[in-house]
Amino acid sequence: MTETTTDDLLRLDSQLCFALVTAARNVVAIYRPILEPLGLTHPQYLAMLALWEQSPRSLGDLATALAMDPATASPLVKRLEADGLIERRRSTSDERRLDIALTEKGSGMRRKALDVPQQVMARLGMTVAEVEAVRDALTRFAGAVEL
Repeated sequence: MTETTTDDLLRLDSQLCFALVTAARNVVAIYRPILEPLGLTHPQYLAMLALWEQSPRSLGDLATALAMDPATASPLVKRLEADGLIERRRSTSDERRLDIALTEKGSGMRRKALDVPQQVMARLGMTVAEVEAVRDALTRFAGAVEL
């Protein structure tokens, strides 16, 4: 094993930030053609995943689940609503709050999305265990950063 020098630490390919940005860009590029037949962008797909887990939910709750601020999530919700996948309606527990709920079309799309993870793994040439290991490492990293 070779020793890492200070100069090595300043190499572009040694930077964690560069590896993460490159990986994020590449993952989105892999998802794009897989999600196109569903009519979803990657951020829309993430929102739908969160809503398939729990619907209805408030905009704030959805934004938190997506690690976004509500102002960023709001245009995403509007687009999903325009596409007929979700609807915004007054909360039954607090009429001041708008809940975001799946429509029948949005719920039905889940069946069409079931194959997305397998297609992604096939394009990556990775097994479920390999994807889980990368995901778990990134989750630990993301959880270690306090903003």
